[in-house]
Amino acid sequence: MYLILWKYKRMTIVKLSPEEFDSFFSLICALADYEKLERPSAEARERLYNDAFSDKPRYESYLVKLADGVPVAYCIVFETYSSFLAKPTLYLEDIFVLPEFRNMGIGTKVVKHLAKLAIERNCGRIEWVVLDWNQNAIDFYNNLGGLVQKEWLPYRITEDKFPQLSGE
Repeated sequence: MYLILWKYKRMTIVKLSPEEFDSFFSLICALADYEKLERPSAEARERLYNDAFSDKPRYESYLVKLADGVPVAYCIVFETYSSFLAKPTLYLEDIFVLPEFRNMGIGTKVVKHLAKLAIERNCGRIEWVVLDWNQNAIDFYNNLGGLVQKEWLPYRITEDKFPQLSGE
């Protein structure tokens, strides 16, 4: 048991590289399975790759690797902007830890890493959404000091509505 715990304490967080993309994508598929959603299509996989490694990346991703180099978690972030704070916001799109590696401090290490990024980038806040059924995630975020924004309602317009909305 001691050896196993020691192994998990030696984790590193690395920025996603093209060489690690297959591992990253398999973690996204594991998240889809966990959330009982369809896995991303081949076309979505290609867009994820291109959007991560283009001249102007649309998002950043980080992998958490154990001492043996095996990726067990990932996060995706990008910046939005607050006109009232006049500062960027670091938006956390995904954070996922493989179920067998939960409750070992991995998620906390990821959020601490994001807090350091937010400080470096002079962000005014970090924001995210959580599914209402995911009590484990809700408890995790509450324990970190996250605050539910009850006065804000999430809205979404999907791409099938874009042509009608745009008048095209």
